Amino acid sequence: MIELYDSGAYLVRGSEIIKDDAGAEAKLGRLGVSVSKEDARKGAIAHGILSSHNSGDERNLRLKFDSLTSHDITYVGIVQTARASGMKRFPLPYVLTNCHNSLCAVGGTINQDDHVFALSAAKKYGGVYVPPHLAVIHTYNREMMAGCGKMILGSDSHTRYGALGTMAVGEGGGELAKQLVGRTYDIACPQIVAVYLSGEPAKGVGPHDVALAIIAAVFKSGYVKNKVMEFVGDGVAKLSVDFRNGIDVMTTETTCWTSIWQTDAAVKDYLEARGRPADYRELKPAETVYYDGLIYVDLSKIEPCIALPFHPSNVFTIKELQQNAGDILAKVEEDGLKTLGAPGLKPCLAAKYRDGGVWAEQAVIVGCSGGIFENIMAAADILKGASVGNGNFTLSVYPESQPTWLELVRNGAVERLMSAGALIREAFCGPCFGAGDTPANGELSLRHATRNFPNREGSRPGEGQIASVALMDARSIAATALNGGRITAATEIDVPYGKYKFSFDRGVYDKRVYDGTGNPLGETELVFGPNIKDWPRMPALPDNLLVKIVSYISDPVTTTDELIPSGETSSYRSNPLRLAEFTLSRKDPGYVKRAKEVQGFEEERRKGIEAAGIDAVLKKIRGISEFAALELSALGIGSAIFALKPGDGSAREQAASCQRVLGASANLALEYATKRYRSNLINWGILPFLVKDEKAFEPGDYVFFPNIKKAVQEKTENIRIFVIGNGISETSAALGELTDTERQILIDGCLINYYARASEQG
Repeated sequence: MIELYDSGAYLVRGSEIIKDDAGAEAKLGRLGVSVSKEDARKGAIAHGILSSHNSGDERNLRLKFDSLTSHDITYVGIVQTARASGMKRFPLPYVLTNCHNSLCAVGGTINQDDHVFALSAAKKYGGVYVPPHLAVIHTYNREMMAGCGKMILGSDSHTRYGALGTMAVGEGGGELAKQLVGRTYDIACPQIVAVYLSGEPAKGVGPHDVALAIIAAVFKSGYVKNKVMEFVGDGVAKLSVDFRNGIDVMTTETTCWTSIWQTDAAVKDYLEARGRPADYRELKPAETVYYDGLIYVDLSKIEPCIALPFHPSNVFTIKELQQNAGDILAKVEEDGLKTLGAPGLKPCLAAKYRDGGVWAEQAVIVGCSGGIFENIMAAADILKGASVGNGNFTLSVYPESQPTWLELVRNGAVERLMSAGALIREAFCGPCFGAGDTPANGELSLRHATRNFPNREGSRPGEGQIASVALMDARSIAATALNGGRITAATEIDVPYGKYKFSFDRGVYDKRVYDGTGNPLGETELVFGPNIKDWPRMPALPDNLLVKIVSYISDPVTTTDELIPSGETSSYRSNPLRLAEFTLSRKDPGYVKRAKEVQGFEEERRKGIEAAGIDAVLKKIRGISEFAALELSALGIGSAIFALKPGDGSAREQAASCQRVLGASANLALEYATKRYRSNLINWGILPFLVKDEKAFEPGDYVFFPNIKKAVQEKTENIRIFVIGNGISETSAALGELTDTERQILIDGCLINYYARASEQG
């Protein structure tokens, strides 16, 4: 059972919950509590950690993190941005992992070239280099970097180490570059929502079941959007640290900003086992603390769950699916085909219901959410002495790190799984982002992974290829494998689960990881492969701006995967121009051509030529008396996308930078799905406009922003705009909350320009 409070709540002595209603004061009095709401807010665990990292005021935080982390899809661009911004050394520990492009199977040498670049950067600037196949990004940071009271910033959206007492934030690369040049991460003080855990999970229920149930409860309402989730309650102690980590990493899918958990002896043991006892301290809420909301979770009532395509919030209990599979699958497929918008796709999901059950062709246990030691041990217990069969159904298991792999061998799990027909793979994030275990057309893949967005399994709906991913816990995946692919809840089978001790062997890392923290070797030359390119020049914000809406997306939510696809595109993320060719390729294949056409108009304008393609538009603008004398030299021309709610999902900055490389100047939206996408837009000089009425715009319309530079400088709330289609109409847009630094970044044209200007000014 999960209950969302419709108001704030007090937590007294860690267990007494008092809803913030008319009777709250009297109830607090009976408990002998006399404290103001504002003082009680300061009793949250998160408040103390934020305060210790803040150099701003209580309302406007200016944070410096304890360490940074990136993987091989993002670190080249970050280092290149920081270099261009004046960085001479890494001023704080920076971990460069290699778990996304580690197969080196696409594009010739270019993936391994990135790894060689990262090692040279770690040596030159003083960083940590984790070689391919050794660990996925978040496991290494859990094992070697997280600690109670710390903050870690990562260029991956699932940067979450809250169960270890660390507030970890996933952001676009621009925010990491700011830390690398000594600047702060600026954010309005977030609200804090308690997640009160009570009870204990039933046998066969795993962390993914709990996580999916919470996501289903909060995602659509935005209950925790851009807030901190603080896990408290007596139920925390009933969960192992592995179980907590499995829930915690999935908080990203709630759209919260970050997470934090109360810590206890189990966390102390976890850190001591990894040779870091000094990184433990007890974290717990104060005697009386006020939360801006509260999610009450009775762990004993959680059932095995499945998140059906195409979002982690599309959750049903497995029992619900079994009882009404025909109707549920037909509705999911109908909604999914509408979202994909690819005519000619053949329905296939509903056909998975046959012979009284729902059948899958593939299963994967992988990465920072699934490849955890206890998850794999439980799967091995279920499959002991069994067989996954020699039909079309397959099971692949990816341990999260080599230390975990070693312990799975020592405890017999690898033998049991391989004897059952499972394939044991390296530490690799591929199946999580669309670069591994791609199913055949029409197949259903069950995954204990982080996401099941469209195309993350590698299919291409625009080319008639469609496969589907459903998220499930490793225990129910193993139970399903036991039944040859028939979806089965782990609670339906009786298995004697063992109790296994994890003995961490730090030597696995000591022998292979390069750690140059605090010891930069400045004479080291960076090693550039032929695919590693510098960022192209970005123009500053003009006095007046004219944009053309070259893509109009009316889906309820647009993911970063749709803005820049994952999977095969990842190999080109060190090459901005080449990667930009994939922008919106699966959602709107004509986008790149249309954006380049507008970019051509701007190139001609810079040469003093009034492009023929915009003659009629300029004539209409100049027909308005106050703009009759508008000169080309005072105008900038760019492209824009319109989307109802863009930016759900990954932190990847390329969702914004690729638009910018193709000449984008603005996004128009009713709202932005995540802070990190909006931050990416700002850091790449793309104006993140908010509009109130999508009907005011149509595909192909031009939008004129007179005096836009002045409006940004003067913090104008309602900015005049003119929409130019068949006619011309005036309306308004807003930029929302912006710090002074963010305004200057937009004016300068991007983060790199901002730092270059600051450097020139001394």
